[in-house]
Amino acid sequence: MRPLDLIRKKRDGGELSSDEIQCLVRAYTRDEIPDYQMAAWLMAVVIRGMSHPELSALTTAMLRSGEVLDLSDLPGAKIDKHSTGGVGDKTSLIVAPVVAAAGVTVPMISGRGLGHTGGTLDKLQSIPGFNINLSLSEFRRVLKACGCGLIGQTAEIAPADKKLYALRDVTATVESPNLICASIMSKKLAEGIDGLVLDVKTGCGAFMKTEKDSVHLADLMVETGERMGKKMVALITDMDQPLGLKVGNALEVDECIEVMKGRGPVDLREVSVELAAWMFYLADRTPSVDQGRQLASELIGNQSALQKFREIITQQGGDPGVIDDPQRLPQAQHQSPFLSRSSGFVTSIQCEQIGIASLVLGGGREKKEDVIDPAVGLVLHKKVGDPVREGEPLCTIHYNSDAQLADARALLQQAYLISEKPPASKRPLIHRVISGKGTQA
Repeated sequence: MRPLDLIRKKRDGGELSSDEIQCLVRAYTRDEIPDYQMAAWLMAVVIRGMSHPELSALTTAMLRSGEVLDLSDLPGAKIDKHSTGGVGDKTSLIVAPVVAAAGVTVPMISGRGLGHTGGTLDKLQSIPGFNINLSLSEFRRVLKACGCGLIGQTAEIAPADKKLYALRDVTATVESPNLICASIMSKKLAEGIDGLVLDVKTGCGAFMKTEKDSVHLADLMVETGERMGKKMVALITDMDQPLGLKVGNALEVDECIEVMKGRGPVDLREVSVELAAWMFYLADRTPSVDQGRQLASELIGNQSALQKFREIITQQGGDPGVIDDPQRLPQAQHQSPFLSRSSGFVTSIQCEQIGIASLVLGGGREKKEDVIDPAVGLVLHKKVGDPVREGEPLCTIHYNSDAQLADARALLQQAYLISEKPPASKRPLIHRVISGKGTQA
């Protein structure tokens, strides 16, 4: 099968067979197809979409491109959580230690930043020495030692997705619900988990801008997981403004530590507790989601989650001293306030512009080979609904390059809308829950 024929077939609205998709994925994984041809096929998928059989075939091909873990030798339920990505979305660094602190095994294979959104791996690598490139045997060792491991895809786990993930990031092919579903589920189904909690973002900072599109993606992933025999639930959560107050890799790690010390932003804590509660419920660790919320809050309050995070960092070669001394995290050389040009109320924040501003500072990638600067980013001082005076800082820019600072300022000018009156109402953090069959709270 010639790649050109498969590109043309999808471009023209045809449906590829399971064999055609399997051959395409296998050939790309083996470097038999160049990036430019695979990018053309991905763009055709973005434009034309995929049928359910095509999506199933793509997910299976990506899953079977590598090894599927068997964690049956580890006691108890194995539960993971995944977010579709947003700005300031750092909940994995809180949720994983919280749930592991209660005795649930959390094997978390994560990704890097995509487009304007941050990536869990990029955040973790801002911790000096933290090794996200563990072999599967080392991953098992960490899971046995502390109940949680946070790694990137190994050469054995869904290698097709690892290549496609990096290519999508730089070819404007991120937003397809089919490609997002196949990417997430191929990784997660390879982890050997019993259940999965999905955090599907909706709003201006999400890949799915409307709730309708977010629900569609959630339905696709829940259905895909259930077909593979996994317990599934998806939460539709708000991304119409950044989550928390810090955007940027090291800054976000610091904020997660603050939450696990019982401080930090209320919105970040609330979403993290809700996700952990559902993980407890799917693991049968608590008989209800409400009791899961109580347990998660207790584990944060008594700093069990913080101690578990310390163990994870230590087990994966990182510097646990960052927990007590955040100055050990990478620090930007310069800080500059971004001031409001008028008085009133913050009516909206164009979340995607905030994410792109962090990216152009060096906190994300515009090309596959770009190296991330872990120190840069933004610290927000005002969120939607907050009053602000002219000349008061809306955020502080942490930067290492004057040229990048100018680009970020131009984006921030577009991001904030200040009005005389506050917004009529605040959007809820949790919009809705999409449960798998038999999953009742």
